[in-house]
Formats: sequence, structure tokens, C-alpha cells
Amino acid sequence: MNLCQLSDAERTAIELDKQAAFVVWKIKQGKAGNDEVMRQLDSLSTPEQKARFQEAVDKYHARIKA
Repeated sequence: MNLCQLSDAERTAIELDKQAAFVVWKIKQGKAGNDEVMRQLDSLSTPEQKARFQEAVDKYHARIKA
């Protein structure tokens, strides 16, 4: 898959998913707290981005707990 061929929205969705995975990994490793999730959410510009990021965080948290 060539990421350059994706639309801006699709590239943004992938980036938000990567950021969420990294934040959850940092929390699992004890290198960050839940406040890091809030910091990331505050840095996002649209409600859609915030919702997508939160969904991804929830998805990765569920994988860790399973």
C-alpha cells in the first residue's frame, strides 16, 4: 500500500491510530500516564479527529487488558 495514494482523511486516520498505539504503549511501559491521552486530545483540531483518536486509544487499551 502506498500511503501517498491515500486521501488526506485516510492518511490522517492512519496517523491518529499510530499516535494512539504509541500513547497506549507508553502508558503500558510506565513512561506516561493517562494525562498523556488528554494532552494528545487537546492538541487535535477537530471533533472528528478527537473521536477517532479516542476510539483508537480505547481499542488498544482493550487489547492490552485482554
